[in-house]
Amino acid sequence: MPHLFFRIDSEGPALVLRFTSPDGLNRLSRACVLALSVAVDELKDELKRHPCPLIITGNQQFFSAGADLNEIAALNGPEAYEFSAMGQALMNNIASYPMPVIAAIEGHCMGGGLDLALACHRRIAAPRAVFGHRGAALGLMTGWGGTQRLPRLIGKGRTMEVFMAAEKISATRALEIGLVAAIVDDPVGEGLQQIRRWGFTKPATSSKMPTSMPS
Repeated sequence: MPHLFFRIDSEGPALVLRFTSPDGLNRLSRACVLALSVAVDELKDELKRHPCPLIITGNQQFFSAGADLNEIAALNGPEAYEFSAMGQALMNNIASYPMPVIAAIEGHCMGGGLDLALACHRRIAAPRAVFGHRGAALGLMTGWGGTQRLPRLIGKGRTMEVFMAAEKISATRALEIGLVAAIVDDPVGEGLQQIRRWGFTKPATSSKMPTSMPS
């Protein structure tokens, strides 16, 4: 049976990609990363006919818990390298998206989920949002570009704290250090308002609406 990792809806002037994993953790497994890669490519093709911004979000508890650590532990060397390259390609594809991409974050945004949020052009958080990269505590380090994007955003010193201390960061602290642009009760709603202020007013449409891939 197909496993729905996310769905894509038209909401006002934007497309909203919502993670929809059955357990609510929204882990970025190999199958999920592949599905996202296909979806982003298809949405980029659609931009030629229907240009509109993209909002990426999760649920109230988890934006994304990051990569599936049990899956990673089972990978051999070549497989781990392939997975790292796959995730890095996805993040680069999001970062180079020709329309604005906003991460609307509620709950936990951890590990690879933080890498994904960093690849977006803007991040808006709910008051209960929590950020972190716990890899160092587990003897791991991300290969998805977060080590490069985060220092450009918040500086090298603070980035070292995030990665090496492996401590969780509150939404308030994330705003203080420049990790997020705003804290609001409804990040998706705020994202849509910002998109309208940027001059996007036509309803978003897509003829393909990619939603899932088999696990």
